[in-house]
Amino acid sequence: MSEQFLRELTSDTGHGTIRGRQATRERGPDFILTSQMAFVAGQPSQRAFMAGEGPNVYAVIETGGKQYRVAEGDTIDVERLPVEKGATIEIDRVLMVAGDTGIAIGAPVVDGATVVATVSEHLRGPKIVVFKFKAKKRYRRKMGHRQELTRLTIDTIKTA
Repeated sequence: MSEQFLRELTSDTGHGTIRGRQATRERGPDFILTSQMAFVAGQPSQRAFMAGEGPNVYAVIETGGKQYRVAEGDTIDVERLPVEKGATIEIDRVLMVAGDTGIAIGAPVVDGATVVATVSEHLRGPKIVVFKFKAKKRYRRKMGHRQELTRLTIDTIKTA
């Protein structure tokens, strides 16, 4: 964005925000990872170039309905998996792989890419207090919830 545009924007609105962000000279790109946006110049980016393996490789995986950005050696907490402690699992829902040689974005998954992880432990998350309340009706309910989690250590990121 040009400095002139930023000056006009901040002087007109008085808030200096662009779609909820503070107006600055250098604004980072907004990325949304969806299967519909997996195209680069009209072609699927997976065909444009494949990410190579190396020290700076990371991946975006999906497990338990959530997406996680992982690299080798990372430890993440995911929804409870029916796997024993110490077991090795392969996650094949890899949405994106990026490295020094490029980026591969799947539509919806990257073909042949897997992430190998080891189950470190099973644990429970922090307690969440659920409080239901209806005004003027003497209705109060207090409950707690602790989510069952599995801690994974990422071993390797494999590409096709």
